[in-house]
Amino acid sequence: MLKLYSRLAVVLFLITSCASTKKVKFEDYVFKTKTEEQRYQSSYDKALKLWNIPYTEENIQTTFGTAHVVIAGPKNGKDLVLLHGMDASSTMWYPNIQVLAKKHRIYAIDFLMEPSKSNLTAKPLSTEEIAIWYNEIFSHYKLKKFDIIGASRGGWIATLLATKKPNSIDKIVLLSPAQTFKFIDKVGKTTSALMLKLFPSEKKFGKTLTTFSTHPEKISQIYKRQFYLANKYAKSNSSMLKMHPFSDKELQSIQNPVLVLIGDKDVINSEDSLERAQKNLKNSQTRIIKDAGHFLSIDQSKIINDAIINFLE
Repeated sequence: MLKLYSRLAVVLFLITSCASTKKVKFEDYVFKTKTEEQRYQSSYDKALKLWNIPYTEENIQTTFGTAHVVIAGPKNGKDLVLLHGMDASSTMWYPNIQVLAKKHRIYAIDFLMEPSKSNLTAKPLSTEEIAIWYNEIFSHYKLKKFDIIGASRGGWIATLLATKKPNSIDKIVLLSPAQTFKFIDKVGKTTSALMLKLFPSEKKFGKTLTTFSTHPEKISQIYKRQFYLANKYAKSNSSMLKMHPFSDKELQSIQNPVLVLIGDKDVINSEDSLERAQKNLKNSQTRIIKDAGHFLSIDQSKIINDAIINFLE
């Protein structure tokens, strides 16, 4: 399995290398043309309206570029940071946001090395620079003792931030965190996502959704459109290659209360992931969500929302 993962990583690296040397018409790390960027951002705006609650959007200038943050919820609520999955952007929280924002002040941050409204103006970031970038945002908003929820790649980033001392994080929720406790569980089944990157098409996109979700019919057509354009337009995502499972020592350094949730049909994680979390995270709770895939926050949104709120409150 590890050999297969390594081969896929090499393929992705080669694709990324080719993409990075291709001349672009305007200065943007993610999109190849201004038209592609505009089409994507239009779809983003439509998908963000699925939140169906009041929100504001802010652009924060950082060392490495612009950070786009969507803010919602009561100003006197406990601060809660949301880190989305790969290519999903902050709009992915639409099935969860109304519940999460009832008592929490939400800061949903778009990752700047993939399709979103954040914009990288530096070279691709190292793991250390990714942590610096997020901490600049936390400092800007003067966030102290805040909770954090990370989905998939966002879960890996949340774990990375928790290993950095000192930090201001309180409780952590990891929704099927990718590459966090182990390498991808079912590499063969995830090749549809790689093929979608190589040769984007509606058919391959549909197959990818079926692979990662037990209920793709629940996914809003508006959000599907945005997610498809993210895969169609974006350059290959080299930051995935920097994601390696954390060592026992790194995980054991995390003293925070941590909730880890994975779907029983997940292709990224398995019970082995939860066993490693239980062994190394000193203050952790774990749970398998039935009839849910990697997109468990959509597949079983009510169960996930209830589990998160019970843990945070």
